[in-house]
Amino acid sequence: MNKRKSPDQIEAIIAELKRLYPDGICSLEYDKDYELLFSVRLAAQCTDERVNQVTPALFARFPTLEALANADIAEVEQYIHSTGFFRAKARDIVLASQMLLSEYGGKVPATMEDLLKLPGVGRKTANLILGDVYHTPGVVVADTHCIRITGLLGLTDGTKDPQKVEMQLREVLPPQESNDFCHRMVLHGRAVCIARRPQCPSCTLRPWCDHFAKNGGEG
Repeated sequence: MNKRKSPDQIEAIIAELKRLYPDGICSLEYDKDYELLFSVRLAAQCTDERVNQVTPALFARFPTLEALANADIAEVEQYIHSTGFFRAKARDIVLASQMLLSEYGGKVPATMEDLLKLPGVGRKTANLILGDVYHTPGVVVADTHCIRITGLLGLTDGTKDPQKVEMQLREVLPPQESNDFCHRMVLHGRAVCIARRPQCPSCTLRPWCDHFAKNGGEG
């Protein structure tokens, strides 16, 4: 990959994102590690806001991993129906609960290899768990906002392939910053660099943005 951003430029982008979004945390609400795992599954093709509306009732009805493992999939479907793709999501949640109990002692695994064995878990979900639950350095959650905005900035080569974006960002981001950086990309994508109507003139990342430099501020 042609590294078009210098370490100083990357440091400046990270610093500005920290100023804009000091917390840099996941917007999904959860109390237990496995609740975050299942909330991320529910968030596929759905907004975090909607997931946060659905999960309190779901986890009140099934308050333990054992309860979810023994749940009737059809009943779980009723609780998560509004998140879309509810049949596949309900099945994955119940089967993953069973696997967490049978294979991992009821604990969410701490390695990429083991997380990827769970039903419905891909690299994005696994990286989020590794970053938010286990604070593993160097993880990159390549969600749609992160893929799009890092391409516009010139931190990646513009590929839409999540795994390629993940690997390219791992090359350039300081490991201790990468997880929070990705959360801040999501926040920036919602607030300023909106997919269909990016607010380029008011974006304070303009000085380091390849897209802005090429397009003179035209979204």
